[in-house]
Amino acid sequence: MTKEIYLPDEIKRFINEGAIFYISHSGGKDSQAMYALVKEIVPPNQIVVVHADLGEVEWEGVQDHIQTNIDHDLNVVRANKTFLGMVEQRGMWPSAAYRQCTSDLKRGPIFKFIRNDLKERGATIAINCMGLRAQESTSRAKKDPFTYNKMQSCNNRVIRHVYDWLPIFYFVTDEVFQTIANAGQEPFWAYERNERLSCVFCIMGCVNDLRHGAEQRPKLFRKYVELEKKIGHTMFMKGKDPISLDDHIGIKVLV
Repeated sequence: MTKEIYLPDEIKRFINEGAIFYISHSGGKDSQAMYALVKEIVPPNQIVVVHADLGEVEWEGVQDHIQTNIDHDLNVVRANKTFLGMVEQRGMWPSAAYRQCTSDLKRGPIFKFIRNDLKERGATIAINCMGLRAQESTSRAKKDPFTYNKMQSCNNRVIRHVYDWLPIFYFVTDEVFQTIANAGQEPFWAYERNERLSCVFCIMGCVNDLRHGAEQRPKLFRKYVELEKKIGHTMFMKGKDPISLDDHIGIKVLV
């Protein structure tokens, strides 16, 4: 039996009012489970699937996986910069406290798409659906799973109301995978080894996931290690001391 999604009364009302539900789909397990559940309650013509393309730092085959497991067109958006280019220009890697990768490469392009698409449709209500879950971290557990997004909303010449909705906020990992199985689908292949799915070498990734990335994408792994040396800043710390990516995961790269 599939666990029910978090469904506030406002969502039911917005469905009836013709709101457009924009599903941010990374190709990861949470996005996949979220889509499978949202499409059961929202009319097909009110669902739009959006993926932020991360370029070379994205796992190969992610977009094919998404398209295989959705019934809608996949809208792919891209930032006007690359992840590694952004890091080199700034001279620093993102951190848990400063996730420029999320804001500039994912959230920014997705919200730009939402604004433009909503305008083209002549609609005024957008529901930004994200697969964030309380179990993932203490900070995420403190989030409200349904909020009005003041930054993206507008009530002047253009009327636009944007809401952030976290449909599977209260799911635990096993329930996410069970939802995917109940939909008759398989999660992305990297989950055979990975705990989570984001960039191949994510600053939030555990050693196991990073090692898997290095094994699958050795050329990209070398690029990261070389860039660390070039800018004099590392992705990770060992206590209070910086540690190179290759030392961190125990796979040495000779540069």
